[in-house]
Amino acid sequence: MTFAHRHLLGIEHLSPDDIVTVLDLAERYVTLNRQPAKHSDVLAGLTQINMFFENSTRTQASFELAGMRLGADVMSMAMQASSVKKGETLIDTALTLNAMRPDLLVVRHPQSGAVDLLAQKVNCAVLNAGDGRHEHPTQALLDALTIRRAKGRLHRLSVAICGDIAHSRVARSNILLLGKMENRIRLIGPPTLMPAGIGEFGVEVFENMAEGLAGVDVVMMLRLQKERMDGGFIPSEREYYHRYGLDAEKLALAKPDAIVMHPGPMNRGVEIDGTLADDINRSVIKDQVEMGVAVRMAAMELLARNLRAGARAEAEAGQ
Repeated sequence: MTFAHRHLLGIEHLSPDDIVTVLDLAERYVTLNRQPAKHSDVLAGLTQINMFFENSTRTQASFELAGMRLGADVMSMAMQASSVKKGETLIDTALTLNAMRPDLLVVRHPQSGAVDLLAQKVNCAVLNAGDGRHEHPTQALLDALTIRRAKGRLHRLSVAICGDIAHSRVARSNILLLGKMENRIRLIGPPTLMPAGIGEFGVEVFENMAEGLAGVDVVMMLRLQKERMDGGFIPSEREYYHRYGLDAEKLALAKPDAIVMHPGPMNRGVEIDGTLADDINRSVIKDQVEMGVAVRMAAMELLARNLRAGARAEAEAGQ
């Protein structure tokens, strides 16, 4: 398996072959994670530091579990309570961490581009766990693995992404990944939550759920942040659910075997009907959580391989 990247900062710079490489390796980890003994020593001797500048219990727990199952020494830092609050800059933080000589750095940050900046200042491999409105690459990869396992393929499918497109890094990463894999992408949402110029991404844009969901293979709902509910982007939660919340009546417009996805955490009764979210015949939301651990294990193994190969090359060059 070849994956010629030092960091995983986004989907934008990955090729279709890179994507398939991550997913194929993740399949092996799905199998491992279902065994009574879930441990591997792939990252033995390496140190993984998780830096989350904004809260995300699910993503942080997934990365922690992935690192521990691979045998890494894992440390998580609560950056909300760190010296960053006292005025330390992101670069200061990066230089401090670099002096600790970590091997893998998992970073989540509320500002777009912050993870890329940090990656330029450290010697280790950096994984983007979500930065601002920019990207969330491992979420798109776990979504891709979920789709591939449910539908038997990851190309030439019709995928509807519904909700707050404008503020969603999940939507951006999925648009990039699904586009690279030759899928037909439909975006559905109110004009207030649709970014300007989105049609240039090679997607179809719909304001009406009935039109957008017609005949699709995959329905991917997005979380509506509370600040959007309170900020005048939508008339009310009830009105939003009436027009854009997924229920059985709206889902009936998709293909009979269409799957339902959501990155979580869900606002039941706002983005999606609770009964539908729990429907084991249509919903793959729990599968997405499981795939998340496997995908993050695969991504860290691939970056660790490159890290070790680079260290060997430097050692040989110095002899």
